[in-house]
Amino acid sequence: MRWLILVSLPLLLMASCATQTQMALDAEVRRLCAIDGGIRVYEQVKLPAEEFDKYSKRNWILPTWEQMTLTDNYYVERETHYYRKGSPEVAKTVSRILRRSDGKVLGEYIRYGRGGGDLPGPWHGSYYLCPDPTKSSGFETKIFIKGE
Repeated sequence: MRWLILVSLPLLLMASCATQTQMALDAEVRRLCAIDGGIRVYEQVKLPAEEFDKYSKRNWILPTWEQMTLTDNYYVERETHYYRKGSPEVAKTVSRILRRSDGKVLGEYIRYGRGGGDLPGPWHGSYYLCPDPTKSSGFETKIFIKGE
Protein backbone atom coordinates (compact mmCIF):
# COMPACT_ATOMS: atom_id res chain seq x y z
CA MET A 1 0.00 0.00 0.00
CA ARG A 2 2.82 2.39 0.89
CA TRP A 3 4.45 1.64 -2.46
CA LEU A 4 1.23 2.59 -4.29
CA ILE A 5 1.11 5.94 -2.51
CA LEU A 6 4.78 6.64 -3.22
CA VAL A 7 4.27 5.96 -6.93
CA SER A 8 0.86 7.67 -7.26
CA LEU A 9 1.71 10.92 -5.51
CA PRO A 10 4.46 12.07 -7.92
CA LEU A 11 2.29 11.07 -10.90
CA LEU A 12 -0.62 13.12 -9.58
CA LEU A 13 1.64 16.10 -8.93
CA MET A 14 3.10 15.93 -12.44
CA ALA A 15 -0.35 15.57 -13.99
CA SER A 16 -1.65 18.65 -12.18
CA CYS A 17 1.16 20.89 -13.45
CA ALA A 18 0.86 22.70 -16.76
CA THR A 19 3.42 21.74 -19.36
CA GLN A 20 5.54 24.28 -21.24
CA THR A 21 3.44 23.65 -24.35
CA GLN A 22 0.21 24.26 -22.45
CA MET A 23 1.54 27.49 -20.96
CA ALA A 24 2.70 28.74 -24.37
CA LEU A 25 -0.64 27.88 -25.98
CA ASP A 26 -2.59 29.49 -23.11
CA ALA A 27 -0.56 32.68 -23.71
CA GLU A 28 -1.45 32.47 -27.42
CA VAL A 29 -5.14 32.02 -26.55
CA ARG A 30 -4.97 35.15 -24.34
CA ARG A 31 -3.28 37.09 -27.16
CA LEU A 32 -5.86 36.08 -29.75
CA CYS A 33 -8.69 36.74 -27.31
CA ALA A 34 -7.43 40.27 -26.67
CA ILE A 35 -7.66 40.96 -30.41
CA ASP A 36 -11.28 39.98 -31.07
CA GLY A 37 -12.61 37.76 -28.29
CA GLY A 38 -15.84 38.51 -26.47
CA ILE A 39 -19.40 39.59 -27.19
CA ARG A 40 -20.47 42.06 -29.87
CA VAL A 41 -24.09 43.23 -30.03
CA TYR A 42 -25.19 44.67 -33.36
CA GLU A 43 -28.88 45.02 -32.52
CA GLN A 44 -30.82 44.57 -29.29
CA VAL A 45 -34.25 42.99 -29.61
CA LYS A 46 -37.11 43.66 -27.23
CA LEU A 47 -39.07 40.41 -26.99
CA PRO A 48 -42.64 40.16 -25.76
CA ALA A 49 -42.61 38.86 -22.17
CA GLU A 50 -44.08 35.50 -23.25
CA GLU A 51 -41.38 34.88 -25.87
CA PHE A 52 -38.61 36.11 -23.55
CA ASP A 53 -39.82 33.68 -20.86
CA LYS A 54 -39.99 30.84 -23.40
CA TYR A 55 -36.31 31.26 -24.28
CA SER A 56 -35.14 31.90 -20.72
CA LYS A 57 -36.88 28.73 -19.50
CA ARG A 58 -34.90 26.79 -22.12
CA ASN A 59 -31.73 28.36 -20.68
CA TRP A 60 -31.39 30.42 -23.88
CA ILE A 61 -30.67 27.36 -25.99
CA LEU A 62 -31.59 28.62 -29.45
CA PRO A 63 -32.11 26.24 -32.35
CA THR A 64 -29.77 26.00 -35.31
CA TRP A 65 -31.16 26.65 -38.80
CA GLU A 66 -31.74 22.92 -39.22
CA GLN A 67 -33.54 22.59 -35.85
CA MET A 68 -35.86 25.57 -36.27
CA THR A 69 -39.61 25.09 -36.16
CA LEU A 70 -42.18 27.37 -37.74
CA THR A 71 -42.57 29.27 -34.45
CA ASP A 72 -38.86 30.07 -33.98
CA ASN A 73 -37.90 33.62 -34.95
CA TYR A 74 -34.20 33.41 -34.02
CA TYR A 75 -31.47 30.85 -34.47
CA VAL A 76 -27.79 30.34 -33.76
CA GLU A 77 -24.88 29.55 -36.07
CA ARG A 78 -21.58 28.22 -34.79
CA GLU A 79 -18.32 27.76 -36.60
CA THR A 80 -15.06 26.46 -35.22
CA HIS A 81 -11.61 27.08 -36.66
CA TYR A 82 -8.80 24.88 -35.35
CA TYR A 83 -5.40 26.51 -35.11
CA ARG A 84 -3.98 23.25 -33.83
CA LYS A 85 -5.62 19.82 -33.74
CA GLY A 86 -4.70 16.89 -31.55
CA SER A 87 -3.51 17.17 -27.99
CA PRO A 88 -3.26 19.93 -27.14
CA GLU A 89 -5.61 21.67 -29.52
CA VAL A 90 -6.36 25.37 -29.96
CA ALA A 91 -9.60 26.59 -31.49
CA LYS A 92 -11.65 29.70 -32.16
CA THR A 93 -15.42 29.35 -31.88
CA VAL A 94 -17.73 32.00 -33.29
CA SER A 95 -21.41 31.90 -32.26
CA ARG A 96 -23.87 34.20 -34.01
CA ILE A 97 -27.53 34.87 -33.28
CA LEU A 98 -29.58 35.61 -36.39
CA ARG A 99 -33.13 36.76 -37.02
CA ARG A 100 -35.05 34.37 -39.25
CA SER A 101 -37.11 36.97 -41.13
CA ASP A 102 -34.18 38.86 -42.67
CA GLY A 103 -31.10 36.76 -41.76
CA LYS A 104 -29.55 39.72 -39.92
CA VAL A 105 -26.77 38.92 -37.45
CA LEU A 106 -27.89 40.40 -34.11
CA GLY A 107 -24.67 39.64 -32.29
CA GLU A 108 -21.68 37.37 -32.09
CA TYR A 109 -19.61 35.76 -29.38
CA ILE A 110 -16.00 34.87 -30.16
CA ARG A 111 -14.20 32.50 -27.81
CA TYR A 112 -10.75 30.92 -27.97
CA GLY A 113 -9.72 27.79 -26.16
CA ARG A 114 -6.97 25.29 -25.51
CA GLY A 115 -7.76 21.73 -24.55
CA GLY A 116 -5.58 18.80 -23.64
CA GLY A 117 -1.83 18.40 -23.67
CA ASP A 118 -1.83 16.63 -20.31
CA LEU A 119 -0.07 13.49 -19.26
CA PRO A 120 -2.14 10.44 -20.18
CA GLY A 121 -4.18 9.03 -17.34
CA PRO A 122 -7.66 8.33 -16.01
CA TRP A 123 -8.38 12.02 -15.40
CA HIS A 124 -10.11 14.57 -17.61
CA GLY A 125 -7.87 16.75 -19.74
CA SER A 126 -7.34 20.37 -18.78
CA TYR A 127 -8.55 23.34 -20.76
CA TYR A 128 -8.30 27.10 -20.89
CA LEU A 129 -11.03 29.37 -22.33
CA CYS A 130 -10.98 33.07 -23.08
CA PRO A 131 -13.10 34.94 -22.31
CA ASP A 132 -13.82 32.95 -19.17
CA PRO A 133 -17.45 31.76 -19.47
CA THR A 134 -17.89 31.78 -15.69
CA LYS A 135 -17.08 35.50 -15.46
CA SER A 136 -19.14 36.88 -18.32
CA SER A 137 -22.88 37.36 -18.41
CA GLY A 138 -24.91 35.55 -21.00
CA PHE A 139 -24.49 36.32 -24.66
CA GLU A 140 -28.21 35.95 -25.33
CA THR A 141 -29.30 38.28 -22.54
CA LYS A 142 -27.14 41.04 -24.03
CA ILE A 143 -29.16 40.79 -27.27
CA PHE A 144 -32.65 39.97 -26.02
CA ILE A 145 -34.38 42.21 -23.51
CA LYS A 146 -37.75 41.64 -21.91
CA GLY A 147 -40.60 43.76 -23.18
CA GLU A 148 -44.15 44.22 -22.00
